[in-house]
Amino acid sequence: MGAGHGGGLSAAYVPGDSPVHRLEPHTKLVAVLAFALVVVATPVDAGWAPVAYAGFLLLLLTVAAVARVRPGRLLRGLVVEVPFVFFAVLLPFVSRGPRTDVLGLSLSDSGLAAGGSILAKATLSVLAATLLAATTDARALLRGLERLRLPTVLVQILSFMIRYTDVVGGELRRMRVARESRGFRGRHLGALKVLGPAAGSLFIRSYERGERVHLAMLSRGYTGRLPGGPVAVVGGRAWATALSLPLAAVAVLAAGSLLG
Repeated sequence: MGAGHGGGLSAAYVPGDSPVHRLEPHTKLVAVLAFALVVVATPVDAGWAPVAYAGFLLLLLTVAAVARVRPGRLLRGLVVEVPFVFFAVLLPFVSRGPRTDVLGLSLSDSGLAAGGSILAKATLSVLAATLLAATTDARALLRGLERLRLPTVLVQILSFMIRYTDVVGGELRRMRVARESRGFRGRHLGALKVLGPAAGSLFIRSYERGERVHLAMLSRGYTGRLPGGPVAVVGGRAWATALSLPLAAVAVLAAGSLLG
C-alpha cells in the first residue's frame, strides 16, 4: 500500500521531513480531534467568537508553515466543505426572528450568526484534517488508528479500502473506455439502461475479487489479525509537541471569553 495504492489519501499526502511529519500518527490524530472539539465548543452567539476563529486559523496556518504545506494544498482540501457552505448560506434566509437588510436582502440575525458559526467551524475542522492528511501517509494513519484501540476489524476494512481504491478505479476506467469505444455517449436518460448494468457488473467483480483475496489470505495463515512491526515508544516531549495545537486553541478560547 505505497504511494501508488493509497487512493485519495496517498494523493493528499505531501512528502516532507518537517517536525510535523515526524510526529507519531496517533499523537497527531488525538491533536486534530482535540482541536476540532475546542473549535466546536466556541459559543455561537458570543461577540468575541469571530476573534477566536481568527486565532484558530492563525494557529493552523502556523502549523502549515512549519510543515511546509502550501496554501493551494489547503484550499483544495476545502472542496469537501461545499455542502456545509450551501447550508450556511441558506440559514439567514429561512431562520426566524429579527431581520437585517443586507444588499437589499432581508436576512435573519440569528441565521447569520448560526450560518457564520457553522461555516467557520467546518472550515477550521476541515483545514485541520487536511493538514493531518498532508503530513501523514495512509499507512501511518492506519497504524495510528490501531494504536488508539480502534477495533481491528474496522482498521482492516479501512486498510483494504485504501489499498483497492485504485484497483476498482482502474476497473471503472477500463469499463468506460470499452463503452465509449463502442460509441456510447451518456448524454440522456436512456444511458441509464447501460450505466445500471455496468454498475452492477462492477459490484460483482469487486465482490468476487474480495472473495479471492480473502481465500488467498486464509491460505497464508490469516487468523483475523494482520502482522505488524514493533511499536515505538512515544515520550512526553512528542505528546507535548503534538498537543501544543489544541492547548493553544484552548488558550485562545479562554482569552476570548475573558475579553468578552
